[in-house]
Amino acid sequence: MEKKILFYDGECGFCNHVVQFIMRHEKNADLYFSPIESEFATRFFQEKGCDQPDLSTFYLYNDFQLYTQSTGALKLIPFLKWYFSVLNFFKIIPICQRDQLYRFVAKNRQKISSSYCVNYSDQKHRFLN
Repeated sequence: MEKKILFYDGECGFCNHVVQFIMRHEKNADLYFSPIESEFATRFFQEKGCDQPDLSTFYLYNDFQLYTQSTGALKLIPFLKWYFSVLNFFKIIPICQRDQLYRFVAKNRQKISSSYCVNYSDQKHRFLN
């Protein structure tokens, strides 16, 4: 079985906060995480025949599919606790509008949270570097 992997900008404070949020609110520890800048991510994208990943988005690899931007974010909902299922509401918004909002947040993510201090030592086995 292939791992379910969330690729994120490891040097982005906002992105690291999102990873922490997911880990605090996930149903099970089914997801693995990898900074886009890592050697693992580089090899992964090359082996899958994908273009060089864009640091302004994250990627969710699940069920042999690679999801990006707002679709990737919505595909995370099943991994989270039941009360986040209300976020499925956003699926009714056309993808072009969802992705436009996603790109706006991605463009301003450094302003939202520029610093990060993350300690993943208890979950180190879930990070693919």
